[in-house]
Amino acid sequence: MLKIRFQRVGRKHDPNFRVVLTDSRRAAQSGGFLEILGSYSPKQKTTQLKDERIKHWISKGAKISDSVHNILVKKGVIQGPKIKIAIKTGEKSAQKGGQTERKKEEKKEENTGGGTKR
Repeated sequence: MLKIRFQRVGRKHDPNFRVVLTDSRRAAQSGGFLEILGSYSPKQKTTQLKDERIKHWISKGAKISDSVHNILVKKGVIQGPKIKIAIKTGEKSAQKGGQTERKKEEKKEENTGGGTKR
């Protein structure tokens, strides 16, 4: 299945994105894409899109990621409401941190409890 999504390019702390057409099974970072359809720079707030090619691929059945959908709606390439994007939080890392603290406490209890030297 084909998908239109962002591919991050640029340096650290200076994000720039390509709008690319890729196979949905490929990782976005792998660099394997079929066509570059535009670019987006969030710091400079510039967007360049190939409107006709995007419309062509949508008509062929390509799916659009939520972030790219919102950019296309904003620029007037497609019609419709914007999609609310859920921001990822660090809940998983906080849970992992709590688990490692419990394991450390258990190890301390095992090491300090009942050990005798000869």
